[in-house]
Amino acid sequence: MPQDSNKININSGGVQQNTYDAIVIGSGISGGKSLLWARQTQRWSKFDFEGPARDGYAVDWPIRYSDLAPWYSHVEKFAGISGNYDGLETLPDSEFLPAWEMNCVEKDIAQKINAAYKDRNVVQGRCAHLTKPNPIHIQQGRNQCQARSLCERGCPFGGYFSSNASTIPWALKTGNLTVQPESTVHSVIYDDKLNKAVGVRVINTNTPPDGRAGKQATEYFAKIIFVNAACFNTNLILLNSVSNRFPNGFGNDNGLLGKYVAFHNYRGTVSASYDGPMDKYYYGRRPTQPMMPNFRNVYKQEMDFLRGYMCFYGAGLNEEIGGAYKDALTEAGNWHVSMMMQGETIPKETNHVDLSKDKKDEWDIPQLVFDVDYDDNDIKLMNDFLTQASDMLDKAGCKNIQQHDSKQAPGLDIHEMGGVRMGKDPNTSMLNAYNQFHNCKNVFVTDGACMTSTSTQNPSLTFMALTARAANYAVEELKKGNV
Repeated sequence: MPQDSNKININSGGVQQNTYDAIVIGSGISGGKSLLWARQTQRWSKFDFEGPARDGYAVDWPIRYSDLAPWYSHVEKFAGISGNYDGLETLPDSEFLPAWEMNCVEKDIAQKINAAYKDRNVVQGRCAHLTKPNPIHIQQGRNQCQARSLCERGCPFGGYFSSNASTIPWALKTGNLTVQPESTVHSVIYDDKLNKAVGVRVINTNTPPDGRAGKQATEYFAKIIFVNAACFNTNLILLNSVSNRFPNGFGNDNGLLGKYVAFHNYRGTVSASYDGPMDKYYYGRRPTQPMMPNFRNVYKQEMDFLRGYMCFYGAGLNEEIGGAYKDALTEAGNWHVSMMMQGETIPKETNHVDLSKDKKDEWDIPQLVFDVDYDDNDIKLMNDFLTQASDMLDKAGCKNIQQHDSKQAPGLDIHEMGGVRMGKDPNTSMLNAYNQFHNCKNVFVTDGACMTSTSTQNPSLTFMALTARAANYAVEELKKGNV
């Protein structure tokens, strides 16, 4: 939110200085991860925010579901979320646009699983796609999703929610946004005399290098700073933001910066075949699939592992070409089914990131070093999924059921979270209930780095709700002169 009347341009030693009301550090490219995300959007439930306090696997969240519920609604109406009103305590409903439809085999499997288990509920997936745009989406310049499933190329219709299709153009219309592309953030600037952060140091990635120190640096100054560079880059920037006040990284009085990193575990999958109807098919490339919220350790600790997992599955016809396609049309049982896990990992101090002591990138910024691995809890959780998924597909009438453990490294999983976690106690957390640093009230973190735990639900909708809530709070505090 720039104030042009306060904007200054000073050339001093080749460093240009600019002053704004607020600076938001985004990730990578304009639009960040919203350009490439899988667009699956579920609210977290009360159990996700209460879980750490109950079983002690992480510090207690400083907020509860009721604190975030109105902000979920706020961002859902703007982004556009498709789904059904399912009325599940473990998977709260959102502000929905019409849901995508399951195909005939997915419906059969869902009905059979729901009938066989009292504690399990298969529902249609929820995703940030405009099945039926509301006026607010048309005002953004977006239109209906065409079910092309080419989202990774960028959507000319704005059919799925992204910053480039939605929030950035909306903010530009206000005249209060300056976008600074082709910039790599080096660090947050802390003023020891003022006892607060005053800006960020940025390297222009397009400046011709004159040796390693030849890249042009620019310092931008603001009253409020949001460090939202995506989880690991946020950790990197803060670890690299050293000062007399914070010699071990920004806000890092307790030594926890970069620690308690967690993510979602996708190692387990189960595949099967299904003797489904050969006279039916499905059309379009639907951007979501059926899912089942977590049913393990929900109301109490009952397993020999902590927390649980979501399940996603999909069914489709085996696709061939040429003669194989013609032969396949005469054979029954061509439907294939695949079920995957999205498992919660436990935040641990041993899962952490730090700065390399000797390796730097071309902008002279230290590279990030990862020390993250699975543990016995992850393996027990995965094995339970493999057993239960196989059992569910068997009860649904599937055949040729096969279990798979990819044994992939954590870096091939997604939804990385932690390192700058929220909490009630400054001794055990970095941020308070409004995503402010406990020890520097004008700096906020609302991306994956702020998460205290991971839940089993997809986190992106929660990131957005936390951001909207924290931004509203920051504006109110700025008006009161508290930051």
